[in-house]
Amino acid sequence: MIRRLAFLLLMLAASLSAALAQGFRTPPDLVRASLVAEPVAVAGAQPFTLAVRMQVKPGWHVYWRNPGDSGLPPEVTWTLPAGFNAGAIQWPAPERIAIATLMNYGYEGEVTLLVPVTPPPSLDPADPVQIQAKLTYLVCETECVPGSADLALTLPVGEPRPDAGLAALFERARAALPAPALWPLRLSSQGDTLQLDFAATGLKPETIKGVAFFPYSETAIDNAAAQVLTVDASGLHLTLARSNPAEPAPAALPGVLTLEEATGAGTHRLAFAYGDEPVPPAPAAAPEALAAPPAAPAFDALTLATAAGLAFLGGLILNLMPCVFPVLSIKVLGLVRHAGESAARVRLHGLAYTAGVLASFLGLAGLLLALKGGGAAIGWGFQLQSPAVVAGLAYLLLAMGLSLSGVFHLGGRLAGFGDGLARRSGLSGSFFTGVLATLVATPCTAPFMGSAVGFALTQSAGVALAVFASLGLGLAVPFLALTLWPPALRALPRPGAWMETLKQVLAFPVYATVAWLIWVLAQQVGPQGLLAALIGLVLVGFAAWAWEQGCATAPRLGRIVRGFALLTIVGIAALTLTLDRDRAAAPTQAAADGVEPFTQARLDALLNQHRPVFVNMTAAWCITCAVNETTSLSTKAVRALMKDRGVTYLKGDWTNQNPEITRLLEMHGRSGVPLYLLYAGTGEPRVLPQILTEGTVLAALETVPAAADRSAALAR
Repeated sequence: MIRRLAFLLLMLAASLSAALAQGFRTPPDLVRASLVAEPVAVAGAQPFTLAVRMQVKPGWHVYWRNPGDSGLPPEVTWTLPAGFNAGAIQWPAPERIAIATLMNYGYEGEVTLLVPVTPPPSLDPADPVQIQAKLTYLVCETECVPGSADLALTLPVGEPRPDAGLAALFERARAALPAPALWPLRLSSQGDTLQLDFAATGLKPETIKGVAFFPYSETAIDNAAAQVLTVDASGLHLTLARSNPAEPAPAALPGVLTLEEATGAGTHRLAFAYGDEPVPPAPAAAPEALAAPPAAPAFDALTLATAAGLAFLGGLILNLMPCVFPVLSIKVLGLVRHAGESAARVRLHGLAYTAGVLASFLGLAGLLLALKGGGAAIGWGFQLQSPAVVAGLAYLLLAMGLSLSGVFHLGGRLAGFGDGLARRSGLSGSFFTGVLATLVATPCTAPFMGSAVGFALTQSAGVALAVFASLGLGLAVPFLALTLWPPALRALPRPGAWMETLKQVLAFPVYATVAWLIWVLAQQVGPQGLLAALIGLVLVGFAAWAWEQGCATAPRLGRIVRGFALLTIVGIAALTLTLDRDRAAAPTQAAADGVEPFTQARLDALLNQHRPVFVNMTAAWCITCAVNETTSLSTKAVRALMKDRGVTYLKGDWTNQNPEITRLLEMHGRSGVPLYLLYAGTGEPRVLPQILTEGTVLAALETVPAAADRSAALAR
């Protein structure tokens, strides 16, 4: 058995080394990207337009700014000379692209993204303008492949006359942009639908071949549902299914209307933009008075070696996180129990625990990579966004707590906590403890971990799995080292009667974790779902009691009672699976205590006004987030300084899936919460550490200029 476990660990280490040797694998060449400028030269203070051209392989597609049910929109990160300012991407009108039961919004064939650029007032004619751009995208057929391209362009300083060879390209690109709204729009809500009435009088119903509405918001409508059109003398009427009828109906629905109209010359596609499209500020150099100090190292600067090292350190620190403490107590108890065994046997328990941790981390990472490869907007900790997973983990921990309290003894095939277990069954218990440690560690985030995991999810599968293996190894190493170091083993107390008392005491941190998980579940499901989960807890207790009673009675009756206990467990599993269908509506939060709910539109609007913003991305199941909010973000000193500097506090809740939050996390190289961003009013945000102190937050807020200083700097 020792040889098998050692062989498994050696194979995992070999996989990491192989991934390190191969480096980063370039995605298949499914998109040809290029960067061109409309003028042949640029002049000071005279805006011009750049075009990012993407030619997509037939059968594949890239995405619009709202990708629909899955996918990610293209993103461009600019490196411009001092004083240059790149505006927001101008998005062409998209198409509806059906993939199985999903409906995506995007582009097939070719798409050109226009970006306006404003140069500074004066340019040196002897110094050509160097423009660089990092394009990242997701290209999909039935499967999805992430890709990137490094684009560069050099333009001389001179007369900004149009490039005749590119005139047709820019003409087509502008023709594909939605025009300003042509007809007045009235929005109304009717139960689980939204009614869009366009006052397009004079249209002939027989000439309208197709109409579609594409909202800017990713959560406003059921994208895959049919959009029902009627045309009459009063205009166009479009009925859309809402994504969540339990939420309040939106007061406005900005987006793009497309219409295909048949004329004598053929069918023409028209597109109109409705509502104020939020325009994010350009990542230009900030004025000196507003410049924030540098944050963490650049995400793109990470290599596999540094990412694996950061992941290993993050895994080590996870052992100190409060969410891992209940499992640590079980690990300590198990090690004390095995202290009287031979050193070789104890080492085997360490190897079994390590194998359980690594297998679980790699399994979760593989599932996460597969889902993201399919275009799902998820990140690390995604499984805790499922009420069924949260409830199942609560039931499992309750069963383990009852076992520690002596209510019943789990058999060796289940977990290895029984007092009369054979030696082999104890090894399965060590492996299972490693699995459990991984599951309860995912709500916590350690320093160094966020950037490493975010980096992993942008690389090939081999590189990503290597980083996750390093994270798991960091979590497992302290316990493994304890079992492999003879002096530590000799220092452990000998087994005795005191162990029963200790075992019962250690059950209470496990019960506390169960209470916390039920609180998390209460944020995810409605009252009926919460009642079902609480009934599930009662059934777990009943099944444990029935199992123990069956073991203590006559063999025939005992088999019947234990069979009844197993049927109860099956009922618990069926009850758990229903919880995902009883999700609660996302809470409609109003501004309270100076905190506003996060939306991308609200953030864009504040940044367009050059107002400072603090963004807190959190989740109910993230214990690290809760500790940070209590100790560092809710103190009187922090709130007073925010008010003094005019900082708007936006809080995003990722307890349930939210594509807008996932998108912002990925923009900053993170795969999960917490994420803390401080925008000083212009320029790039400062990314704060994942583990906060009050002093760290206050020091960051001190860099935000007062309102008068910001106005003076912008005026200059």
